[in-house]
Amino acid sequence: MELTIGKYVRDKRMALYAKDRAFSLRQVAMRIGIEPSYLSKVERGERAPLSEEKIVALADELGEDKDVLLAMSNKVGSDIQDVIRKRPRLFSQLLRELKDAPDHAVVSIIREVRDGKW
Repeated sequence: MELTIGKYVRDKRMALYAKDRAFSLRQVAMRIGIEPSYLSKVERGERAPLSEEKIVALADELGEDKDVLLAMSNKVGSDIQDVIRKRPRLFSQLLRELKDAPDHAVVSIIREVRDGKW
């Protein structure tokens, strides 16, 4: 069964709450700027996922990777969209070519680009 963003967020929040009561549903919701009832519904899968801004805030709050939470919400960060828009044909081709590549091959390409070996 695929892990939904709601269950993922709830599991992460509850693990933090077990160690620190500052991670109650109410307090987390208030810190990211939404109603506790809305976060509760998101966690239960009864509401559409949050906006990009709120997902990023929630990721920061929970110490999670924003891109993972965005992907779980079927979203791509606006910064990534901007990169793709600059060269849509090239990035589409690159992503399609990499879709079945093993992780180590993708990591190798990232390192080469980052280290300027192109």
